[in-house]
This record gives sequence, C-alpha cells and structure tokens, in this order.
Amino acid sequence: MAMGSGGSGSGLSADINVTPMIDVLLVLLIIFMITLPLSRREFDVQVPPEQKQQPKQKQQSSDQIVLELKPDGAYAINTQVIPFEQLDAKFHELYDQRPAKLLFIKAAPNRKYGDIVRAMDVARGAGVQVIGFTPSEQGAGAAAAH
Repeated sequence: MAMGSGGSGSGLSADINVTPMIDVLLVLLIIFMITLPLSRREFDVQVPPEQKQQPKQKQQSSDQIVLELKPDGAYAINTQVIPFEQLDAKFHELYDQRPAKLLFIKAAPNRKYGDIVRAMDVARGAGVQVIGFTPSEQGAGAAAAH
C-alpha cells in the first residue's frame, strides 16, 4: 500500500503495485520457454526409401519375426494368433535365445496408435532391441490418395 501526501487528509491508498508480479511472471515465462524443448521425447525412426511395386514374394525367412495387429483386434506372431496377455511370454520364448533381437510390426490401418505402442512396450520389455514397420500391402499409391 502506498502513502499519499495529498491535501485531502486521508493518508492511505488501496492501490496494488503489480510491477513485481509482472516481473515474476516474465521470469517464469522465460524459464518455461527454455525448459520446454529439453522435456520432449522422441523416437528414432528410419524410413526406407520408396520402391517401385515388385512382384510379391511369399518366401519369408524363418529367422524373421513379424507381429501383426489384425483389423479385428487380434495379435499374431508369424501368422499364429496370440492373445495380448500372452504376448510377453511368447516374446520371451522367441527372443531369450536369439542374438539378433529384431521385430517387424505390421498393423492394420484401423488399429489405434495406442495399441501399437502397447505392443512395442511389451516387445521392448522382452528384450527386443530393434523394431521395424512393414509397409502396407495395399501399395503406396492407395495411401497417397488419402
């Protein structure tokens, strides 16, 4: 509160001095602007270059493991349907003895991002070190049209 020395006789004024509050808010704004970029998390993603459509090769090497998230909500490892609750045990069974811990994920277009991230978390917990995504079978032309 400020003291007035005017001629009215009343010495007190009820004005609030907001200058210190604005100074504090500006300092907080600067602090948040500096710390925001430091708190971001990121995924390292390697996207393969687009290739021309080649004849489909149905020969799949037996050493590759593909986790498929089917449109109906089911999960399949190398075309073998597995309930989500058993994914962790199956991943441990497959990857505990393997030196190369690589998993490919093939998700249906209607599956939610959260389903894919949960499957990736389970795979990482089982020791998978590299996760790759397979391209859709519909072709790149259909995806570019959307």
